[in-house]
Amino acid sequence: MAVAEIIGSAIGAMILIVVAYLLVGNVLTTAEVVSGAQRDLALQGEIRLHTDLTITNVNVTGTVINMTVSNTGNEVITDFPHTNVFLYTDGSPGYRVFIYNETEPATPNPGSWTTSILNDYVHPGELDPGETMFVNVYTDSTPLRFNVVICTNNGVYASTVVY
Repeated sequence: MAVAEIIGSAIGAMILIVVAYLLVGNVLTTAEVVSGAQRDLALQGEIRLHTDLTITNVNVTGTVINMTVSNTGNEVITDFPHTNVFLYTDGSPGYRVFIYNETEPATPNPGSWTTSILNDYVHPGELDPGETMFVNVYTDSTPLRFNVVICTNNGVYASTVVY
C-alpha cells in the first residue's frame, strides 16, 4: 500500500505542476495583452491632445455649405472616411450626419461632404499641421441658421454657429 500512496502523490504533484505551468502562462499572456491595450489607449489620448481644428470661414451657396477648416494642432489628420460633418438647422429634429465622399461627383449627393486641401505638397491627401482645407457640405435645402460641426476619427471636433 505504501507504494500506491507514493505513486498517487507523484501523479498528483505532476498534475499540480502542469496546472501551475498553464496558469502562469495564461496570466503572463493576459498581462501582456492588458499592457499593450493600456499603451495603445495612452497613445490615442496623446494623439487626441495634439489634434486641433478651427473653422475659419463659413458661407452658403444654394444648398452647399462652404467651410474653411484649418489644422491648428500638431497631428496629421488622415482618416477622412471616418471624419463626419454634423449639421443642426432650425427645422430639423436633431443633428444630421454627412459622410465623406472621396470623389466629387458632377451632381453631388445631399448628405455627403467633400474636401480639397490648399498647397498640399508634403503628404498629399492628408491635412498636415498648418494646412487649410475647403469643405463642401451638400444639403437638400438651403440652411439659413445652423450649427455645423466637423469631427475627426479620434473625437476631436470644431463647430460654429451661423445666423
